[in-house]
Amino acid sequence: MKKIYSLLLIVLLTIGALAGCVEKKEQVKEENKANVEKKTEAAFPVTIKDAIGNEVDLEKKPEKIVSLIPSNTEIAYALGAGKEIVGVSDFDNYPEEVTKKEKIGGMEVNLEKIISLQPNLVLAHASTAHNSEAGLQQLKDAGIAVLVVNDAQNFDQVFDSISMIGKATGETKKADELVKGMKDKLAEIKEKAKDIKEKKTVFVEVSPAPDIFTTGKNTFMNEMLTVINAENLADDQEGWIQLDQEEIIKRNPDVIITTYGGYEKEKPADQVLSRKGWENVNAVKNKQVIDVDSDRVTRSGPRIVEGVEDLAKAVYPEVFK
Repeated sequence: MKKIYSLLLIVLLTIGALAGCVEKKEQVKEENKANVEKKTEAAFPVTIKDAIGNEVDLEKKPEKIVSLIPSNTEIAYALGAGKEIVGVSDFDNYPEEVTKKEKIGGMEVNLEKIISLQPNLVLAHASTAHNSEAGLQQLKDAGIAVLVVNDAQNFDQVFDSISMIGKATGETKKADELVKGMKDKLAEIKEKAKDIKEKKTVFVEVSPAPDIFTTGKNTFMNEMLTVINAENLADDQEGWIQLDQEEIIKRNPDVIITTYGGYEKEKPADQVLSRKGWENVNAVKNKQVIDVDSDRVTRSGPRIVEGVEDLAKAVYPEVFK
């Protein structure tokens, strides 16, 4: 009998100890949560100088955010601020969750709809800010903080965008971690690419025939091709340019990258491979015509490094398996 009482006592003590551990864990969890909230609160009030030189004051962490462009949305989600997003543009499609958010328009935004969502912060963009000054002012007049994020044209400027949105959402630490991860991945890609002896010439086709547009120097795509140690067929020209077919045939690219597969019914590779007069172009002869996800290679957000990797695998599959 004494033995049974002893065993019972041990069981009861064990249960008590386990209950104590669970309680302690919950207590630590709550303390950690409180510490995170305190740190976030400590980040505010904050004043941020935006892309067009305006000083934007935020008294506290925004509880409701409207994003006017997909790259801003993707950055906010990557920083863990997706739950605060209440409105997005008609073009937003990533992550999938954004498809359930309220739509506020495309090239022209619905100001009344934005105001009705009662956001604390609107993430605007320098690429459209000058054409919508009156609209953005209307939002400010309604008491909404409007932050114009820079129109990033290279990796450093993307990192600046992430840092700016991180500061506005109280997620500076996550922004630093995200930037570091992107830089590390880029360095890894560069390291793999540096031993490539025979550079391939790449033609990037951003719109199909008959009006074929491509990307020259001082563009994001050109920098991405430089990272993977490839030569841009149009690097002797500036910005986004139109090239006639004769000139492309003459320059004879080794690889053709298309970026419009998600927006065309006919597969881009089929379009290019069936063009009259292109039969002797190296990329066509060797069937080196590859479509890449447009969003990953053109949106100046966290997935841009994945876009570089997509390009690397398309141009140098033997190196980037």
